Amino acid sequence: MPGLLSSPVCLTVIWFLSWSLRPSCAQILTDEVSGVQYGHLESNVTLACGKSQIRIPVVWHLNHSSVLPWHKVTSDGSLVLMHVDHSAQGIYSCYDNQGLLLHSVKLRLGHPPGLLSVSCQVPNHTYVRCSWVESVATFLPAQYNASFSGQEWRPCVVDIVRKHCDVDRPAFWQTIHTLRITATNALGSETTYARFKLHELLKPDPPESVLVNELEGFPKRLIVSWTFPASWPLHDAFPLVFQIRYRPLGSMYWSEIYSEESPVVIFDALAGHLHQVQIRARDEVNAESQWSEWSPLLLARPWEVFTTPYPTEEVPPELFFPINTKPETSTAKSHNPVLEDEGSLGLVILLVLFSVVILITVLSLIYVMWVRQRRRDHVTKQELTSMVKMKSMPI
Repeated sequence: MPGLLSSPVCLTVIWFLSWSLRPSCAQILTDEVSGVQYGHLESNVTLACGKSQIRIPVVWHLNHSSVLPWHKVTSDGSLVLMHVDHSAQGIYSCYDNQGLLLHSVKLRLGHPPGLLSVSCQVPNHTYVRCSWVESVATFLPAQYNASFSGQEWRPCVVDIVRKHCDVDRPAFWQTIHTLRITATNALGSETTYARFKLHELLKPDPPESVLVNELEGFPKRLIVSWTFPASWPLHDAFPLVFQIRYRPLGSMYWSEIYSEESPVVIFDALAGHLHQVQIRARDEVNAESQWSEWSPLLLARPWEVFTTPYPTEEVPPELFFPINTKPETSTAKSHNPVLEDEGSLGLVILLVLFSVVILITVLSLIYVMWVRQRRRDHVTKQELTSMVKMKSMPI
């Protein structure tokens, strides 16, 4: 039996089996990643083979493949990736010359944070929301720390996913406010400062529950109603002024009404036409605040009267040719009696005024002619008297 194990054939089989089993063990171990290493895009990145010894050759694989980006291997077994891009990301594993896994690491590439582009919304006097957008695409997860200052620094509650922070009850009476946001990722950090004036950023949400209805009996009127936006709770302390605009459908020009209370009546709507109506709001006291966005566009038509024509007597079918046997219906729109009365009254007034003017003119002409005639008679009488006196004088 010992002679059999020492035979050349048996030794060859044992050597083959030992080599065929080693790669399978190494393959299993490649799924065990010791950590994550971060690197800068467009730069050189060095990966160390954790347990390698100097002058011991090692072999590197990327995602179980021997195909690697542009690289070089140093004498201590470290892998240097040259001028890396996104394609160089993945799991790197190094093996000794026997195929044994020595080290495995996940490589992620990106950039450190840059300055943020910050904007703030102030829907009322007690709440501020500031959001931001990265000016540099980092390709890496980041953490944010934000604080807000009026007189003193206080936390700004951060929502990392939506990238905004909220401040309740800011010092609104302060002229200038400052927001400080620090963005941090695995490659570095950057702090952004933003300064702004809350009273200039104050912009209510649009009015809610806007309704436009006809006013029965009035063909040129519409009634508009609404409620305060839900985000503006202090109605009495901070009143709003509302702007209503309206126009006939198809017109280019808007008419406007300003009001502090709901509802509002439109008196000059175009009878029989659809109208577009919108409303927006602004802080009544703060003239430097902003108007809200317009409410959704609503369509409404003023009140109209519709009448049905009188029924006609049924005509025997033998009195006409049966060209069309289908009944026909129609709906006639009657004239508005209110409009007819108003028009008749106006016409009467105009006729009376015209008659008065003509009468005054005629009387004036008669008076002028009478005065002129009287003057002529007086002059003629004086001339006759003079002639009589001259004849009666002795020669």
